[in-house]
Formats: sequence, structure tokens, C-alpha cells
Amino acid sequence: MERLKLIISESLRSLGANLSTTLAATVTVLIGMFLLGLFIAFGSWVVSWSDHVKRGLVVKVYYCTDDTCPKQGEATTAQMDAVARVATANSSLVKNVVFVSKKEAYDAERKKHPEEYALLPQNPLPNSLRVIPERGDDVAKVAALFTANPAAGVQKVDYGKKTTSQVLRFAHVIEAIFVIAVVLLLLASTLLIANTIRLSIFSRRREIEVMKLVGATNWFVRGPFMLEGLLCGFAGAFGAVVLLILGKEIALRPLLHTGPLNAGDDVGAIAFGLNALILVVTGLLLGAAGSALTIRRFLQV
Repeated sequence: MERLKLIISESLRSLGANLSTTLAATVTVLIGMFLLGLFIAFGSWVVSWSDHVKRGLVVKVYYCTDDTCPKQGEATTAQMDAVARVATANSSLVKNVVFVSKKEAYDAERKKHPEEYALLPQNPLPNSLRVIPERGDDVAKVAALFTANPAAGVQKVDYGKKTTSQVLRFAHVIEAIFVIAVVLLLLASTLLIANTIRLSIFSRRREIEVMKLVGATNWFVRGPFMLEGLLCGFAGAFGAVVLLILGKEIALRPLLHTGPLNAGDDVGAIAFGLNALILVVTGLLLGAAGSALTIRRFLQV
């Protein structure tokens, strides 16, 4: 307990005596954690948006009508049920199956294009099946359930192959960019913090040499510096959280309701509390690890 008190008092004394380097380390952590928190929030929102877009990908199975399939005529109820069973039997790929009658399709299209559909003498739309994949990435596999072995009564299967591939490619690129950017930002923050702490330790190398010469153990010397790193890391991360709160209340809140970020109720960034916890923990780890790794070269006396 006495040794712990000594380490704490030594750390606090050192922080006050080396105010400029302490401030530099804290500001470095603050900038790094603010950028990390900002990117985690924005990146998680973009990934959520890409998942939202994927959920909009569906497979549409259009049944035959007398006009589209003159040889076999309009699909019977038994044929439509058989096609629906193909979808429901693959629960690992298919999330939901919705039957859309020709009347429902006609009413929906007439709402979108009232003038054009008012001129039609009869309903030209077929009965159809909306098959929603479990995952947006599986949309092509779901379509293959019907195209690999064409069933009787099916006119065509459509899932917007070209558009779907573009959407999935874009979503995968966004997810990859998010992961790579977070890793690079963590590495850059670690290097910046380590270099700043290195300057702080270098300015006190004589003090470390004296402590080693009078018999202090490596951990006794390392303890105050690691505690300093923890305090600087916590202070910087806490400052970053405060800045993110201000940005969230001043800039982000209006955008969520009226701006381009208003993409839907199922689209959102990571919970702010979890983001703040990640920043505080990361700041503490970077501060302590930066101090521990940097002081190693100065312990060889």
C-alpha cells in the first residue's frame, strides 16, 4: 500500500512538473480519440445504411397469365402453392415469403402512376411472389432456387441482377473501407501517443538513471510512468467524449431529422454510450501501453 501511494504521488508530482509534455500527450490522445470516435460513429452508420439497402433486395417470382404464357395458360393455385413451398422449404436462405395478387399489384401501381393506369382497359399485371432473403448477400442464391429448376406456372424470376450486384459491391467496399480506416487510425494514434510520451520520458532520462543506480526495480520505475500514461489517456479520451457530445447535440441532431442522414428508422450509428466506453478504454490502453513500451529502452542502465 505504501509503495502504491508513493507511485501515485510520484506520478502526480511528475505530471505537474512536466506540464508541457503532459498537455501535449493529453491533447494527442484527445485528437486521436475524437477522430476515432467520429469515424466509429460515421462508419457504423454507413454500415447500418448498407444493411438497410441490402434488406431492400428481394426476389420477385411472376406467375404465368394467359397473355404471357399462352401455351400453358394462367398459373393454377396448385402451381403457385408448389412454387411457394420451394421458398418456404429453404428457411436458411429465405426470411419471408409474401404473395401479391394481381389486384394488389394493380392498386399499388395505380397509386404510383394514376394517369397511365386509368387508361388501361383491364389489369395486365400477374400474380407474383415476393421472396425476401435472410441476408441481402444471398439474393442470387434465392433466385437460383427458382431458375435452376423452373417450375410450372412461373413466367419469370427477377431480382434486378445488375442493380443488385452494384448495391452489394458498393456495400462490401464501404464495409472494407470502414475496417481498414479504423485499423489505420488506431495505428496512427498509437504512434503519435507513443512519440509524445517518448519526448516526456526522454526529458527525464537522468531521473530514471539515478533511480536505477540507487537500486530501484524496473517495475518501480515503470509504475509512475504507466500511471501517467493512464491519466493522460483518460483525460484525452474524456475530452474527446465531451467534444463528441457537443457535436452530437449541435450538428448531428438536426441532420438526423431533416438532413441526408434521415434514411429510415432501422438505420443508425453505434450507441453513443458504447462508443464513449470504447474511446475511454482505448485511451487508457494506449496511454499505459505507450508508456510501458517507450520506457523500456531507458531502463537499460
